[in-house]
Amino acid sequence: MAYKNRMNDLDNKTWLKFQKSWFIHNPPRRKKGVLRHPAKYPETLIQEFIEFFTKEGATVLDPMVGTGSTLVAALRSGRHSYGIELNSKYAQIAKEVVAEEKAALAETRQNTNLTAEVINGDAAKALNYSIPEIDYLITSPPYWDMLHARGSETQKKRRTESELDVVYSDDPNDVGNMPDYEEFLEKLVGIYAGLKPLMRERAYLTIIVKNVKKGGKIYPLAWDIGRELGKVYTLKDEKIWMQDNQRLAPYGMGNAWVSNTFHHYCLQFRKED
Repeated sequence: MAYKNRMNDLDNKTWLKFQKSWFIHNPPRRKKGVLRHPAKYPETLIQEFIEFFTKEGATVLDPMVGTGSTLVAALRSGRHSYGIELNSKYAQIAKEVVAEEKAALAETRQNTNLTAEVINGDAAKALNYSIPEIDYLITSPPYWDMLHARGSETQKKRRTESELDVVYSDDPNDVGNMPDYEEFLEKLVGIYAGLKPLMRERAYLTIIVKNVKKGGKIYPLAWDIGRELGKVYTLKDEKIWMQDNQRLAPYGMGNAWVSNTFHHYCLQFRKED
């Protein structure tokens, strides 16, 4: 029996594959310019989510767009997109990345009339910007202040030697600089809750995040976001993104249990009131 697919443009096989609650995705190598960002997530991953949760021509928002991955994925998917980025340096890189992607698509006459706008601003003030009604929102927040934490010295040294950024910014409005976990969580959830007026009714919101370890204990960031933001939107489900090509480190070997964490939670919320 034929049915009308009101959600996306996928065939049945692709739809079913996406419904798995876990998946392995190993990102391709990052381009030189976007390497400056300490925690870029892959366009190839975002594109799969955009193509499941929207139809071609829809409008996508990433309120913490970094160096523009979501906008590139939206362009490749035939969707309009807007991205907000607090750090002016990353916003400029995102604009350059978007311009490069548009030029590449124009050569093949694909998606040449799509909007892909980078806004250098604060996601907490999103309602002040000229953003139309949003069909889908996808983002990944800072994982608290983990880039400032003890135990990350090796990564900091490696990135410093390569002249790459080791923190997102020194902006006091950057939630990645907040040392108190509860204050960080409250502000982060407040930002996402404040985006609700921009979203059309029954639009989905995907947040890609993981729990964090600090000071010898785990802070369940993904679960806390699910609990607190679930008071504003309906928490519908989760998908677990796993990477199986990462190098293992001997954390706590011979002394204590410390896992190598190579999975993220992709939390699916929906605006239902």
